Amino acid sequence: MEEKYTFEMMWEDLNNGYQIYFTYVRNRYLLFKTAQNCYTQKLLSDSHKNPQPKMSMITLKRVKEMFPFMENIEFKVIND
Repeated sequence: MEEKYTFEMMWEDLNNGYQIYFTYVRNRYLLFKTAQNCYTQKLLSDSHKNPQPKMSMITLKRVKEMFPFMENIEFKVIND
């Protein structure tokens, strides 16, 4: 049985140094933890019809608001 990926699991992955890739409103993003309650969201796709900031600093509250609408979530470990 496949376990459903929850916000708590994603939050733990971010705290453990994972980079999270996801699709949100037809754009592909990379998300990683920068500091306590501070996350960097980097735009990976480029859509001229729907321009978005290339990089944003967001809070955990914003990540939690976006989570239900995230699709195609993937993650990998950051190599130091």
